[in-house]
Amino acid sequence: MCGLAGMYACRGRASGELLLGLVGELRHRGPDGTGLYLDDRFGMASTRLAIVDLERGDQPLSDERGRFWVMQNGELYNYVELREELQRLGHSFATRSDTEVIAHAYEQWGAEFLLRVNGDFALAIWDRERRELFLARDRFGVRPLFLADFGGDLCFASEAKALLRHPSSSRQLDPAGIVDVFTLWSTLPDRSAFAGIRQLPPAHYLVVSEGGTQRLERWWDIDFSRKEDANRPEGELVEELHALLTDSVRIRLRADVPVATYLSGGLDSSELAALASHELGGNMLSAWGVGFADAQFDESTEQDAIARELGVRFQRTTVDAAAIATAFPRVIELAEQPLLRTAPVPLFHLSAAVHDAGLKIVLTGEGADELFGGYDIFKEDKVRRYWARDPTSSLRPLLFRRLNRWLATDPSQSGGLLESFYRRGLEDVGDPLYSHRLRFLNTSRCLRLLNPEVVSAAGESARPLERLARMLPARYESFTSLGKAQYLEVATFLQLYLLHAQGDRMLMGNSVEGRFPYLDYRVAEFAAGLPDRLLLRGLEEKYLLRQTASRDLPRAISERPKRPYRAPIGAVLCGSGAPAYATELFQPERLREAGLLAPDGVRRLRAKFQSRDGRGVSETDQMALAGALSLMLLHDRFIRNPRRSDPVEPSRIVVGADVIRSPGLLVPAS
Repeated sequence: MCGLAGMYACRGRASGELLLGLVGELRHRGPDGTGLYLDDRFGMASTRLAIVDLERGDQPLSDERGRFWVMQNGELYNYVELREELQRLGHSFATRSDTEVIAHAYEQWGAEFLLRVNGDFALAIWDRERRELFLARDRFGVRPLFLADFGGDLCFASEAKALLRHPSSSRQLDPAGIVDVFTLWSTLPDRSAFAGIRQLPPAHYLVVSEGGTQRLERWWDIDFSRKEDANRPEGELVEELHALLTDSVRIRLRADVPVATYLSGGLDSSELAALASHELGGNMLSAWGVGFADAQFDESTEQDAIARELGVRFQRTTVDAAAIATAFPRVIELAEQPLLRTAPVPLFHLSAAVHDAGLKIVLTGEGADELFGGYDIFKEDKVRRYWARDPTSSLRPLLFRRLNRWLATDPSQSGGLLESFYRRGLEDVGDPLYSHRLRFLNTSRCLRLLNPEVVSAAGESARPLERLARMLPARYESFTSLGKAQYLEVATFLQLYLLHAQGDRMLMGNSVEGRFPYLDYRVAEFAAGLPDRLLLRGLEEKYLLRQTASRDLPRAISERPKRPYRAPIGAVLCGSGAPAYATELFQPERLREAGLLAPDGVRRLRAKFQSRDGRGVSETDQMALAGALSLMLLHDRFIRNPRRSDPVEPSRIVVGADVIRSPGLLVPAS
């Protein structure tokens, strides 16, 4: 793991001084060393989190001829097998690093090497002979990579804050990016929260030629058309899935430092912990969980039970409202966008505890719900489509009470509320966003808090749902209804929010690398080929995964219903113990100065929370509160009071193909 920054200048030379300033903003991603590569108009720099080949794995690294120079943020988990194959083809290696494998693999197979790689990465390859830059990002976008064109110079970095250091950056928030977040929970890849900065989309590569020509290509996509496995025996599929998960965990335990695991107490993380403990031995595995002082959100009992069952060394970090409030500004700084939840904050505290224990790697369970049908949104879509076949039925909408047990048993609510909510657009089953349209419409109610001028400034770009629909693949229409819902969940909630705000940023904010066994492409492609009945059986979620996990886990865990991970919002940010910064940032004069939010709307929303001490307020209002405060925090940190980190001193410098270890050699800024 590391942080990357680089530039391909249209004129003049790449500045080593500038690059070390950019990568200085990424030191939290890699505190173990800094590399600098310079070759006339091109340059790149990295900060390293040493995981594999601790002594000789410093970047940049090249093939044996010094033609292809590589830096990467991430890991290739099958680098051992790739290295052996490349050696048989005549390649020789100077290190045991997976980064060096990339240089040789690109030399041997070109861009096609990506299809052979099993890993999570954002990488840059410089071809010295063709003067060509190759940037690529992993299949699910686990590792981030941001792009910006500054006066014809293409710049890239692992985080947007590095690109904001460029002297040509406008350092402004992007109105369209803000509208994206207040609709989809995150920005679409063609945007970020900052003007002029975009993302390299997941599973894409970008080729930049010497004349400045840019060619963007998608190199992989998940196919939910359910073309395979429809008639295979269930037991055979269980065996195959178990073998795939076992191998996915095995190769993700590869490292020259210890690997730990997160343990939430639910099915997904428990199965990973079980497989890892089988591989390492239970008493050799360190497991970590987050607990809540508020019992409404706490899963400590379940965590303790599975930890005892597996015999792992378990440690828990418990957070309360004060801990969440205190860390929220830092979390927004790391996330680099507004957040509609406080859920990332406890995970930031958890990774801090892992880091303080001297650990650098954790396995974590993201992806299982999306790939194996675990979320309520899949059940809701199934029931709505069933109801749409007979819209006049008074019985079919009663099924929603099974999906919203907390609401159905609340005497202050009525079944009519559920029916009216889910009836909206009920018969529009041809809508490509049908499964998620209600979620997006509900979230977009947060837009009412924005200053109308912000929405107006976004213009035509303030239509994230239309942009999302245009991004869907041509074969999307061949997917089953569940497959369409899964594709949307992967392309929005997983890739844009979970892996970004709750995953990479909260882990790397404390120099911890997350590894995601369910996102092994072999597991993902297997799951995408399963028939719907083995994912969502009736309204039972993750059927085949539960059958598989029952081999390793007690029934109390393998059959435990899905419990969404959440964290308190109103009681943290607007209750009697609300942090002082919230009061300050929500002052009318500060709101008018920033020009992002409607002061009257913010005042009314806060009054609603304060009258109830932050409790008993709707979920949409909770999201609106978190979004409004985080937007002000983002503006304060990056626009109103921008802070710059110090440039880093390089421990490895390469100029052209010559390795120079003297840290004093820098190319002056042009």
